[in-house]
Amino acid sequence: MPTITPLPLAPEGDSFYYPPYVLLEGEHGEVIWSRPLGGVAALAAAKSNEVVLYRSRDVHGRPIAVSGIVALPKADPPRGGYPVVSWAHGTIGSADDCAPSRDNPRCPAHLWNQHPHALLNQFLEKGWAVVMTDYEGLGTYGRHPYLLGESQARGILDIVRAARKLHPEISARLAIVGHSQGGQAALFGAHHAPTWTPELDLRCVAALAPASGIKDLFFGVRDIDEPRPGFAFTALFLTGAIAGDPSIQPSEVLTPEAYAVFHHVESRPRAGLAEPDSFGGIKGTNLLKNKDNPSLHALTRELERMHPNLEIHAPIRITQAEADERIWESFTTPLVTQLKTTNPERVEYRLYTKKEYVSQTHDPERLGYHFGTVETDAPELLAWVEAKLVTER
Repeated sequence: MPTITPLPLAPEGDSFYYPPYVLLEGEHGEVIWSRPLGGVAALAAAKSNEVVLYRSRDVHGRPIAVSGIVALPKADPPRGGYPVVSWAHGTIGSADDCAPSRDNPRCPAHLWNQHPHALLNQFLEKGWAVVMTDYEGLGTYGRHPYLLGESQARGILDIVRAARKLHPEISARLAIVGHSQGGQAALFGAHHAPTWTPELDLRCVAALAPASGIKDLFFGVRDIDEPRPGFAFTALFLTGAIAGDPSIQPSEVLTPEAYAVFHHVESRPRAGLAEPDSFGGIKGTNLLKNKDNPSLHALTRELERMHPNLEIHAPIRITQAEADERIWESFTTPLVTQLKTTNPERVEYRLYTKKEYVSQTHDPERLGYHFGTVETDAPELLAWVEAKLVTER
């Protein structure tokens, strides 16, 4: 019989997230170490919660460690093993202490980390395993490459591999579901699944309010002669583009005023970047340089690559609310048209019009319709995923 090498003992505290570099090399999806997860980061409906550190690769092929959560349902595994949902979370920022697996009541991203738990607990109550990546650089070494599609895809897929190594009772039947940043990430995960993790049986992908049209959003700030909290995304878009092409120099893209606060992406959540003393306090007309230079050319290429019009060999469901104030219907509906052209007969679109009820959540000011779409769509989403993940085939 083959010898099974035991995993190294996981360290306590935040050291868990920063392994020696010698442990990074290996096959993507292998487990570096894991430990039980408690507190508010854990899913209440799970039989067990673990935080796992697993091997992956960045888009340049370098070995990295990525963290995330693995949760098993209370039900016994069915014949063939638990179906598994890989959840792709929405924007929380790029500071390490914002990672969902590191969530605590004092975390500046706590509100946004907690909101998906209601949906994820419903997945568990269906008898499905749930895994959720923190994404590359969020909680671990390096800067988080925001909206860099291939990076996010690898995080989403490799945690499924890691979970199946920890728990052989998890099957290969996979659904990918995500919201906002995670909606865009979910589409990239589904696109890359056949080549990155060919052993997985991808049954479907559901993207709620997926980010799209990133290039237009980034450069559109030049026409806005006032400061807005939404300009926090300018800094995040730039971090993702730099991860894709390190030749991009932020000092060649941002004005001196914006460049002076660009370091905030390392320490603040998205909400912190929206504050008046950060990107949220700078007029759109004063954010970006207008002079043409190599960094702007490279940046444009990377932003175009973030657009999730992708070939996907699985059923696709897109959800959008007309009332959503953060991801606009005017961006999502054209994306759906493109996806339908790219993937004939595989795309379903659930648009909640302004005449339909959409929750604003318990915190309308900070969560609003954007997160309320997840609450409102949950019954229809669950039925659709169940039909693809469990019933069909």
